[in-house]
Amino acid sequence: RLEMSLYSIEGYKLVDVTSSAGGGMTGAIFYPIEADGMVKLPILGKIPIAGKTLREAESYLEQVYSTYYVNPYIQLKVNNREVYVFYGENGRSTIVKIMNDNMNLIEVIGMAGGITENSKAWRIKVIRGDPHNPKIYFVDLSTISGLKQANLTVQSHDIIYVEGAPRYSTKLLTQITPILGIVTSILLVANLFK
Repeated sequence: RLEMSLYSIEGYKLVDVTSSAGGGMTGAIFYPIEADGMVKLPILGKIPIAGKTLREAESYLEQVYSTYYVNPYIQLKVNNREVYVFYGENGRSTIVKIMNDNMNLIEVIGMAGGITENSKAWRIKVIRGDPHNPKIYFVDLSTISGLKQANLTVQSHDIIYVEGAPRYSTKLLTQITPILGIVTSILLVANLFK
């Protein structure tokens, strides 16, 4: 989903010509990119946009709009980029919106709630690309050298998996508590009949 602002005369006085109010940036206008890679824009209609970087798309649109405006200035922003963060110890997940083009792993984990006490900070996986053949990056946030790896820039639709440390004591208590309750009840009843 693209957010586009179009200005004339290379942005002079930043008059937003796509705004219904006639001046200034009064609100974002969003344009969905369709499955065929086309986007429907004001005045132009449907044009191909798939396969271009953000800067290439801005330059291309400035060139196309130059037939209608004097020295057009285009600002594009991709609005629906997100990263998925999963925590292994409790199955909790969070969707984090990518706010700028160079967000790194530490920022995303921080926005998702950080590393919990039951998380393995030394065993974080970043899963990227095709789900059938993904690239997997292992990151260790428990050491200084591992923090250098955490400078990894996240991309849209990355999956970040933070493994959970096993909690044997909690599992043991969960399984023993009912047995202890039954044994305590039997001993209490036996003690009453003495």
